[in-house]
Amino acid sequence: MVPDDLAALRDVGDPRISPEGEWVVYTVRASDLKEDKRSTDLWMSRWDGTRTAQITFSKESESAPEFSPDGKYLAFLSSRGVDNDADQVWIMDRSGGEARRITSLQGSVLDYAWSPDGRRMALVVKDPDPNQAAETAETKEKAKKTAAPIVIDRFYFKEDQAGYLDQRRQHIFLLDVSGGGVTPLTQGAFDEYLPSWSPDGTRIAFVSKRSKDSDRDQNYDVFVAEARSGAASRQVTTYAGADGDPDWESRPTFSPDGKTIAYLRGGPPGLIEYAVHQLAVIPAAGGEEKLLASSLDRNVAQPRWSADGLTIWFLLEDDRATVLAKIPASGGTIERAELGGKQVESFDMGHAGRIALLASSTDRPAEVFALDSGRLKQMSDQNGGLVAALKLAPVEGMTFTSRDGTEIHGFLTRPPASEPGRRYPTLLRIHGGPQSQFERRFMAEWQILAAAGYAVVAANPRGSTGRGEAFCKAIFADWGNKDAQDVLAAVDKAVAIGAADPDRLGVGGWSYGGMLTNYVIAQDTRFKAATSGAGISNILAGYGTDQYIRDYEAELGRPWEHPETWMRVSFPFFHASRIVTPTLFLCGEKDFNVPLLNSEQMYQALRSLGVETQLVIYPGQHHGIVKPSYIKDRMQRYLDWYTRLIPVK
Repeated sequence: MVPDDLAALRDVGDPRISPEGEWVVYTVRASDLKEDKRSTDLWMSRWDGTRTAQITFSKESESAPEFSPDGKYLAFLSSRGVDNDADQVWIMDRSGGEARRITSLQGSVLDYAWSPDGRRMALVVKDPDPNQAAETAETKEKAKKTAAPIVIDRFYFKEDQAGYLDQRRQHIFLLDVSGGGVTPLTQGAFDEYLPSWSPDGTRIAFVSKRSKDSDRDQNYDVFVAEARSGAASRQVTTYAGADGDPDWESRPTFSPDGKTIAYLRGGPPGLIEYAVHQLAVIPAAGGEEKLLASSLDRNVAQPRWSADGLTIWFLLEDDRATVLAKIPASGGTIERAELGGKQVESFDMGHAGRIALLASSTDRPAEVFALDSGRLKQMSDQNGGLVAALKLAPVEGMTFTSRDGTEIHGFLTRPPASEPGRRYPTLLRIHGGPQSQFERRFMAEWQILAAAGYAVVAANPRGSTGRGEAFCKAIFADWGNKDAQDVLAAVDKAVAIGAADPDRLGVGGWSYGGMLTNYVIAQDTRFKAATSGAGISNILAGYGTDQYIRDYEAELGRPWEHPETWMRVSFPFFHASRIVTPTLFLCGEKDFNVPLLNSEQMYQALRSLGVETQLVIYPGQHHGIVKPSYIKDRMQRYLDWYTRLIPVK
C-alpha cells in the first residue's frame, strides 16, 4: 500500500434497514481527486445479496439516511442547492423519481427522527445567524469588504469546525411531512440533541443540558416532552454526570411498550472523559434509574431494544475491539455476538431480528454485513477491488509489561514480506484521545509504513479506553508519565523479540498522539526521527485558546491556583533542551481543537536549539485533515521524513 492508495479507499457508514427488512441503505464517502474534496453518497443493498446500487449522485454530500416507518420513503440530510450550505431534509420516493427537499429553514438541520406513523419528524435545528437573516443584497456586498466584529460572551466560546460560539442554540421542531409546516417543540438558552419518539407517537425523548451555566459542566440529562408545539419538557434523569452524552451519539430509546427508556449514563463528573459510560434504564414517567451491568467496567454505546422488549442490544468496547452484545432488559448475563473477530463500528436492527452491521478487521476496511439467525454475510464491497490488488502486512497482538509492572497491550505490524529473524527499522505510532484505543480495524497508515519496510508498533497505554475506568484514569493530571513509559515499553518489547532494530527507531502520532510524542522525545533520546501532528507541549498556552476549558479546570485546576500542576504537564516545552530527535510538526491552519500555535511553539523551540525540524501547515483545515491532496501529502511527508532519517537497508 502506498500514499496514492489513500484516495481510493472508501469510507462506508451508517447502515439502516428498511422496515420490511429487505434492504439496507448506507453512506459511502469517496475522494474526488479532480475537485480535491470528499463527498458522500447513499447506496443500497438487498438483504439477500442479489443487488447493490448507488442511489444519490449529487456533488453535495448526503448523510443520515432513514427509511420512513412504512418503507415508502427514504429521508436524508443534504445542503443541495442551499445558499448558506445549511443541511435540509430531503425525501426520496422508493417507487421512483427524484429526491425532493421538504424543509427550507434558515438554520441547519443537524438531526431528525421519523414519528412512528411517518406523518411527522422531530428535527434538531440550529438557530440561524441573525446577521445573515437580516442581510440584503447591499449588506451582503458590504460584508465582503468588512466582516462584522465577533462578539464573545460565553464561558465555552470556541470549538473546532464550529469556530467561535455565540448565543445561538439548537432546538427541536416538529415537521408535518406532507404539508411542510414546522412548529417549535423546545426553546430557550439550551441545546437539545438526539430526539427519539415513543412507540405511540405521543412523546419525544431527547438529551439536553440545563444547569444554571451549562457552559461550565457536562451535566446532560434525558428529557421527555409531549409531541406537540409548546409542550413542557420534563426532566427524567437527575444524575450529576452525563446522562446521554451527545458526543457518544447514542439516542435515549423507548421500550416497545413505551414505559421505559434506555440510555447511556456517564461516570463521576470529575472524571470527565476518563469515566466509563454504562447502560441504564429508567421509567419514562420518571423514577429510579437502574444500571443493567454496573460491574462491567467497560464503555457501551448505541442501545437498541429488541422487538419484544425483553433484550437490549448495544456496542461493547473491550480490550482492542468493540463488539456487538446484548443483555436482558431486566439485567443479567451479557452475551456477545460471534462475528469472527470483526470490529463493529455501528449497527441497526430490523424486521424479524435482522441486524445490519458496519464491521472491519485488520485486513479489511469497514463494510456492511447482515447478521441473520447468527449467520454473518457481507453486503457491501466498496473496497474489495483495492484490497485484492494489495499485498497487506500481517498485524499481530502484543502483550508486554511497563516499567512499574503494569500489563499493556498493543499491535505489531511487520513488513509484508518480512523475513524470520531479521530486525527492521521500527516506528512507534501513538493514538489520539487519550481516551480511545487502537482496535482490530484496518489501519491504512500502518500498512503504508510497513510496505515501505518498517515494523510498526502501536500500544494502548494507560489513559486508553477498553481496559476499564481505573486503567483510563491512571494518567489523570499526570500526562506524559505512565503513558510515556507504557509506549516506550512497547518498543522495548519489539526489540526483545527480535522485530525492531534498536538503532533505527522513530515515533509519531496525531492529536494526543502528537502530544505524547513530544513527551516521549523529551525524555528518551533513542529515536532518530519524530512526527508530531496537532499536538501541544506548553499546556499553559492551551488555556483559553482551545476548546478544552472544562477539561482543564476539572483535571488540572485553574493555572493561577495550581501552577505547579500546569508546569509539570508542560515539561516538553519547558525542557525542550532535552530533545535531540529531528521532529516534523504538522497542523491544520484552522484547528481549534489543538490550535496551530502549539505546534508553532515547539517548532520555534527546536529551531532555536538547532535541532532539525520543520513545520507543515495545511491551509483551511481543522483538527481532522479532509482534503484528499493534503491527506496524501501528510502521509508522503511522514514517509519522506522517516526514510531520510531512518533508512531502510
